[in-house]
Amino acid sequence: MASRQIDIDQRIWQVVMLIPPGKVSTYGDVARMAGLPGAARRVGRALRGLPGDTLIPWHRVVNAQGRIVVPGGDDARSEQRARLEGEGIHFGRGPALSLRKYRWRPG
Repeated sequence: MASRQIDIDQRIWQVVMLIPPGKVSTYGDVARMAGLPGAARRVGRALRGLPGDTLIPWHRVVNAQGRIVVPGGDDARSEQRARLEGEGIHFGRGPALSLRKYRWRPG
């Protein structure tokens, strides 16, 4: 069973690695692209398990409203926002970014 979980994590991480700088994807989008439709929460669990020094761009995954929803409190949310802004993503007056503008649509 642990091997199956690792395989699922690997599929999720591979999809996240494809998200280009300056673009984001939702947890649900990543789940669908990894062959796991309806498993957005499973994507969150796979990303939570990443080591702190990972090269996987976890910060490019947001919720379906374009909001940052990472565990770890304000520091984690601030880090994700700073990484996204560093890639040229702008947030509006509220806490959400424009999915219409920044959502990655693989062609």
